[in-house]
Amino acid sequence: MFLSVVIPTYNRLPILQKCLQALEQQRLEAPISAYEVVLVDDGSTDETVAWLGREAARFPHVRLIQQDHGGPAEGRNRGVDHARGDVIVFIDSDLVVTEDFLLSHARRLQDTWAERGDRFCFTYGAVINTANFEQPTSEPHKLRDLSWAYFATGNVAIDRAVLEESGLFDTRFRLYGWEDLELGERLRRMGVVLVRCPEAVGYHWHPALSLDQVPRLIEVERQRAKMGLVFYRKHPTRRVRFIIQFTPLHQLLWEVLTLGGLLNERSLKPLLAWLIRHGKPGMAMELLRLPLNRIGVRALYAEARAAGLS
Repeated sequence: MFLSVVIPTYNRLPILQKCLQALEQQRLEAPISAYEVVLVDDGSTDETVAWLGREAARFPHVRLIQQDHGGPAEGRNRGVDHARGDVIVFIDSDLVVTEDFLLSHARRLQDTWAERGDRFCFTYGAVINTANFEQPTSEPHKLRDLSWAYFATGNVAIDRAVLEESGLFDTRFRLYGWEDLELGERLRRMGVVLVRCPEAVGYHWHPALSLDQVPRLIEVERQRAKMGLVFYRKHPTRRVRFIIQFTPLHQLLWEVLTLGGLLNERSLKPLLAWLIRHGKPGMAMELLRLPLNRIGVRALYAEARAAGLS
């Protein structure tokens, strides 16, 4: 089995360095015959490309592909186009994996192919969120790390032919969100089965919450709303409405939990600041999710009204 790890990246050099170092330390045993890392730089403006040029000898498995800034969907498709493997592994460039990461995916895939008699499946590894930059792999698994997404590109492996039959990623998803779950809807309709692979562990690093991140987090919700509408137009089903929170139930839920908007990013600022000062940025982030969800749902309905869909 030849595995191609496809990673789009954009201005994430510090954590990307840890990501690539971890991928160079993979344990190679059967059924893996070889692997490569296809890194697609999505027009980064930091030192990513220059650093890789200087340090190429340290990363013999890495092949750098460059493109103008077009988003992760375009980047992943380009990575697949350049990949040489018969299995594609998708991770994000802020994921730090363990040394048995690829081997765990490969063995679970091989076993499932043998059980099923076909390759219509993909393995879904564990993603553990962490804000520990120095030692990301020391983070314990937490209840909030569980994900119910069907196909999330933070940590999946799939037969290349099955992936290509699905049509790959829709490049209309140029902003943040939903391009992987939309592909997941097409895979699910093809009968491609999700196979849990908790042994394939990746540690997803993101900086601990600070108040200066709030405007960017709000912008992300607005981008997700725009992309959510692209998702729904392709798949106008009740299931997708629930996935993107495009239902009256979600409207009511976030209005109630934010007291009609009284709990917002401004009114919560003193409490968020207190929690951050006292070493509880994770709790602050969970609290901030209440108004962020309200912002996202309201933005989605505004986009739908403008498009004549609600």
